[in-house]
Amino acid sequence: MKGFSIRPLMHIFLLCIVFFSAIAVTQAQQPAKISRLGFISATPLSAIPGRIEAFRQGLRDLGYVEGKNIFIEYRDGEGKQDRLPELAAELVRLEVAVIITGGPSATRAVKEATSTIPVVMAQDIDPVGSGFIASLARPGGNITGLSGLTSEISAKQLELLKETVPRLARVAVLGSSKTPGNAQSLKETADAARALGLSIEYLDVLYSKDFESAFRAAGKVRADALLVFASPLINLHRQQVIELAVRSRLPAMYARSEFVENGGLMTYSVSVNDLFRRAATYVDKILKGAKPADIPVEQPTKFELLINLKTAMQIGLIIPPNVLARADR
Repeated sequence: MKGFSIRPLMHIFLLCIVFFSAIAVTQAQQPAKISRLGFISATPLSAIPGRIEAFRQGLRDLGYVEGKNIFIEYRDGEGKQDRLPELAAELVRLEVAVIITGGPSATRAVKEATSTIPVVMAQDIDPVGSGFIASLARPGGNITGLSGLTSEISAKQLELLKETVPRLARVAVLGSSKTPGNAQSLKETADAARALGLSIEYLDVLYSKDFESAFRAAGKVRADALLVFASPLINLHRQQVIELAVRSRLPAMYARSEFVENGGLMTYSVSVNDLFRRAATYVDKILKGAKPADIPVEQPTKFELLINLKTAMQIGLIIPPNVLARADR
């Protein structure tokens, strides 16, 4: 082929390389898509740092980095449940991709604020009974997440109290009827108490001023021990509750590990930090296209028994060896 030259072909080849290289550079320079999440809790975030860090760690384990490919709008009600509707509405206006709720009070506020934005419950006492989901297997609607099964471990908590406190007969139960799922927890506790031959005295706290009078009532009925339910209000004032229990020399079983870490006597409970860590997997599924209605609500897999021996000494209680042997910490 006389006179044929490869120079034009080389020019075309080089131009193609330059063109596609430019495209690659442009794509590399474009920022990665950042998904905006909303996180709402009735309890101040400063009071639950372990839960927040567990959730963040769950996201990191799945490849999400705050500020790089994910951004979280944090909101808390500072222990005031009446602030939650306003905060939930704020997250809806921001059009976040997913809202994570730190407890049932927050879930209720978000449910009333939106029926379209996906919602992940990090924990809930009774999501079906509270009307948040249709069933654990098929939640329906826009809410899914994790059930804390708090009410279903009441029997175990009372059993441990009975083993720990000699001649246990009457248990004061501290809770707040403002908390969704509280009625179910009380019913489960009453059933368990009857089975164990114990009587209970329910002490309802609605405001911060109610704690002193609740403990005076426990003294009047000669309660031998105290069982404390999960509640944003109680969690917010947990140091006061712990101090009142110690001052009253009441052996107390708490619903959350933070109480024991802050000086409370003991807890047998779901590992809430584990639930918050697992909540990240729900966020991941939803961001990848799954619908909350089709993602089953999971139950706890990790439980823990914590005992504060220093507090036991303060109130003059000797923890039986068989109970100590079962303690995780």
